[in-house]
Amino acid sequence: MTLRKVNISILIVAVVIFLLVLHHNFLGLSDFLKRELSDSNPLGLQPIDFIPAVPQRLADERNDKEISVVIAASDERLGGAIAAMNSIYRNTRSNVVFHIVTLNDTVDHLRLWLSNTALKNLRYRILDFDPRVLEGKVQVDSQKADTLKPLTFARFYLPNLVPHAEKAIYVDDDIIVQDDILELYNTPLKPGHAAAFSDDCDSTTNKVAVRGAGNQYNYIGYLDYKKETIRKLAMKANTCSFNPGVFVANLTEWKLQNITKQLEKWMALNVAEELYSRTLAGSITTPPLLIVFYKQHSSIDPMWNVRHLGSSAGKRYSPQFVKAAKLLHWNGHFKPWGRTASYAEVWEKWYIPDPTGKFSLIRRHSEAYEAK
Repeated sequence: MTLRKVNISILIVAVVIFLLVLHHNFLGLSDFLKRELSDSNPLGLQPIDFIPAVPQRLADERNDKEISVVIAASDERLGGAIAAMNSIYRNTRSNVVFHIVTLNDTVDHLRLWLSNTALKNLRYRILDFDPRVLEGKVQVDSQKADTLKPLTFARFYLPNLVPHAEKAIYVDDDIIVQDDILELYNTPLKPGHAAAFSDDCDSTTNKVAVRGAGNQYNYIGYLDYKKETIRKLAMKANTCSFNPGVFVANLTEWKLQNITKQLEKWMALNVAEELYSRTLAGSITTPPLLIVFYKQHSSIDPMWNVRHLGSSAGKRYSPQFVKAAKLLHWNGHFKPWGRTASYAEVWEKWYIPDPTGKFSLIRRHSEAYEAK
């Protein structure tokens, strides 16, 4: 009888151990499935690369907060995207995943740049953007067809780019970050707001007047108020505009409000009625965003989008202010990888030379950038 009890006890212990092992394996499979990203997309935004995990050494040093950052990377500006990602990665302990939107002919170049430099441990996903999604939504000048830059519209399709995220950050490629991106990610959004932008009338941008920019800071600089369709919206022409080069998006709210469909609607209406201002103060991506988010967006700290660094070759801000900025934005014609730009030396600290040699910095002495 005693031997029988011992056998039963051993059997019970064995069953318990088996169940514990089974439970552990199930949890591991569940975590793996959660990390997987969809390979299909109705808009032709096809994922090409995804690195699902960082080396254990780096994972131990970083916290578990996953932050989705979306950035567009065109071949002629690829060095800008590299510098932007490097500055974000080096200034945070958070678990950042970059969703890099590009065109098919740039994929191999981008992959080589990432895998053969200090960014090889970056977590990223490369998405091939199909320009055909813009058919009928963007007015193309037959004489200037090459001026259309499809990737500038990638920000309109955020839920398709990061389908499993509840929140994401979008940044242009002409920025660098000097603080922890987690702070920007944690920007509070008001109930019902799908995005938070930096207003053009905030205290930071008001310190500087952009010469020749016309109505740079209000709606009339972007929309044609002579058009009845615009007047019917009853939007005040002097309403402060915002900069869409850096913003935080609540993707749950974005999907609930069908923001992408709303943006596409106004893009198509502009093709039919030419609703944008003829003296457009900024990018053609701005007007539909201004309409859709009229008095329906939250604000980010203006120090997280210190802009106009590319508006002229002169230095508009003091060195102390530039150093204190959390994010520097070279919006305008003068890019930091070009021949003439203000504070290019600040941007260059984050630039990683192209191992393929295809991309070179243009400097005043006409010398190609050489790694120091």
